Amino acid sequence: MTDLPRSWTLDEMTTRVAAMDGVRILVADAESGAPESAWGDMFVYDAGASAAAASAGAGIPFATIVVSDYPGFDTASDLDRLGVYRVNIHVGRDRFRDLVGYGPESSSSRRDEHDYREADRVLPHPVYAPQAWVSIVNPGPRTGDLVTSLLAEALAWSRRRG
Repeated sequence: MTDLPRSWTLDEMTTRVAAMDGVRILVADAESGAPESAWGDMFVYDAGASAAAASAGAGIPFATIVVSDYPGFDTASDLDRLGVYRVNIHVGRDRFRDLVGYGPESSSSRRDEHDYREADRVLPHPVYAPQAWVSIVNPGPRTGDLVTSLLAEALAWSRRRG
């Protein structure tokens, strides 16, 4: 088996998201009041949504970029490995089914079917799959273009939702 080209770095992924027209990225840090385990995580919002609502937690991001594990809650992707991060995207029920092969309502009973550490593969989110979120650890050659498309779809969904 040949080696795949390298995955996108966190900086490359962040640059791609920031370049999308109409997005706002909030980075969790001490000043935002986020718990320390979330510092460095990025929450991606529709820039047209209220910044005050988003920063107060009232807005709902359509995507996140997570850089470390949340002990006791979300550790399945083993994000504490050097250079590892995960992109999480809300895709809706139908798109989730297209991507994963079953609906989000079945995800809890199928959780053990996946290796959430696997890079460059679209997987159900290890925690939020029932809410129709998917995740990709270190997107790269297999998923990079798809991640870009999914982010655009999620932004459009967020705008329609208002």
